[in-house]
Amino acid sequence: MRRTIILILGLTAALLSYAQPADSLQTATSAPAAGRPAAENTPERLWDEAGTAYINGNYHGAVEAYEELASRGLSSAKLFYNLGNAYFKEDRIGKAVLYYRRALRLAPGSDDIRYNLSVVEARTKDNIEQIPEFFLTEWMRGVRRTMSCTAWSVLSLAALALALALFLVFLLAQRLTLRKAGFYGTLAAALLFAAATWFAAGERRQMLDRSEAVVMSSSVAVKSSPDKSATDLFVLHEGTVVEVTDRLDAWSEVTIADGKKGWLESRAIEVI
Repeated sequence: MRRTIILILGLTAALLSYAQPADSLQTATSAPAAGRPAAENTPERLWDEAGTAYINGNYHGAVEAYEELASRGLSSAKLFYNLGNAYFKEDRIGKAVLYYRRALRLAPGSDDIRYNLSVVEARTKDNIEQIPEFFLTEWMRGVRRTMSCTAWSVLSLAALALALALFLVFLLAQRLTLRKAGFYGTLAAALLFAAATWFAAGERRQMLDRSEAVVMSSSVAVKSSPDKSATDLFVLHEGTVVEVTDRLDAWSEVTIADGKKGWLESRAIEVI
């Protein structure tokens, strides 16, 4: 029994050691840009160039280097966070909100990202009162956002391995106290496994969600129907977050935080 438990715990440790963060900067596989030597076009060199440009106050140069990294399909909370910072320094509120929110999807527990996002959103022109949610739903979402999808997945695997080990203790132990400890420990570990798996699934859905978008135009009229001649319902400004509920040709139906909805041209928004 002891060897079996040690084997299960060893497997859990291996899973934890090999798990990679969801927001790690992946290796670039695309070809170098035309007219630029391959040695000068590596992700590491672009990253260094962007950091140097930002430190020197060349925020436009930093944006260009970070955007080139993003255009290669690289995904990193730090990359999106730095892009948000550079766009904020350029006073491009819409882009800053967009990349801060993209960074939050990869690192939902980051206080730095949340703080910077709150600062930039305070500079948006639209003051929309959000519809209050049931306190338990809000609390559960807050707990889920304390860790990333990868972290919740690793925790669920560890809880599963622990539940199996404790179940073996319950089955094989001779002493009654150990059997009771194994039984109740199995129940607790199984509950932790279920909760962690549910939170991991929720974070994954949030990461893959394509319904949220940010207004990029300085101002855009939201209309009653997908037609330029339709009635204007209200006006949204750069940096406001909307939920896309429908699409029709070059138009998107959006809903804002207070429940109002209408149609605007898709080119005025960018999906998070």
